[in-house]
Amino acid sequence: MAARAPAGTPAKTPVFGITGWKNSGKTTLTTRLIGEFVRRGYRVATVKHAHHAFDIDVPGTDSFRHREAGASEVAVVSGARVALMQELRGSEEPGLADILDRLAPADLVLIEGYKRERHLKIECRRADGAPGKALAPADPTILAIASDMSVDTRPLPRFDLDDIAAIADFIADTLGLPVKDANTEAD
Repeated sequence: MAARAPAGTPAKTPVFGITGWKNSGKTTLTTRLIGEFVRRGYRVATVKHAHHAFDIDVPGTDSFRHREAGASEVAVVSGARVALMQELRGSEEPGLADILDRLAPADLVLIEGYKRERHLKIECRRADGAPGKALAPADPTILAIASDMSVDTRPLPRFDLDDIAAIADFIADTLGLPVKDANTEAD
């Protein structure tokens, strides 16, 4: 089944989400999937949604001082990486499609969180995670469950949270990703 990208996303960039309640294993699964897809030769980009204020800049740095002085955007560029920080200063949070439009080309975008968006997803459930009602029954974009406990997921397939290869295979098959030569570096 080929996936449709959210509005505004280049059609050539497949997206797949990892969703669930707090402490359900989303970040661990996402990072392990990134490693698996990179090992397979894919260039992977990610989008992580946070429900709280966060700061990636350190007080006292030049870039922090630029933002503190009122800059609406600060780009920090070096030979190793580029970071672009934008201050919303009361503006509305950009939508997922807007964020996807800003990403550099990739073979796959993994999206962590954004449980109410309409992209294809896998739901994480952990025995010691935050209690919450299963998301899949009310969300047709959730195609499978990854869990560390025995749960009835019918009619959806269930994967063990630690079966990263099988989950990656499921995502690749669902999105129709071409098989890459894992011995060559991602473009």
